Amino acid sequence: MSETLTQTTAAHNSHPAYKASEKVAAHLQQLSVDLIDLHLQGKQAHWNVVGKNFRDLHLQLDEMIDAARGFSDDVAERMRAVYVVPDGRAATVAAQTSLAAFPATEVDTATTVDLAVAALYAVAGTARKIHDDVDAEDPSTADLLHAILLRLEQLAWMIDAENRVAGRSTPVAIQG
Repeated sequence: MSETLTQTTAAHNSHPAYKASEKVAAHLQQLSVDLIDLHLQGKQAHWNVVGKNFRDLHLQLDEMIDAARGFSDDVAERMRAVYVVPDGRAATVAAQTSLAAFPATEVDTATTVDLAVAALYAVAGTARKIHDDVDAEDPSTADLLHAILLRLEQLAWMIDAENRVAGRSTPVAIQG
């Protein structure tokens, strides 16, 4: 003898303490897109970088890629937690990214450094641009932006050091 259960579909109502506004949702979507593109550009650079200090830069690009991939997941999961649906599809990323395109060819290490640093600072710029709006509405999400900024700017400094000449390029020492 089998019994069939009748399943009823009742509306599910959640009562979140916080739900992102359209403005914060758009800001987080932009950051998500930029982080996804940073990951993709990092892979493109990783596969096609050649020249002096190849191995060191190749490994640094791995760090950049890991950070971008991890942060893109953190941002997307935070979006879901505040009732925003992230869109990380390739067409969306291509249409909405703030990053300049990375070349499709082999790229010399010195140029790769400059391009990677520019991409890192572009994503950091997005995080800084949206920070105050996000912080005003949700300080918890702003904490995530702080973590992203700390790591991306650290990576930019470390990668940029590959092309610097001591005492002849920025930054200059602070004189007290």
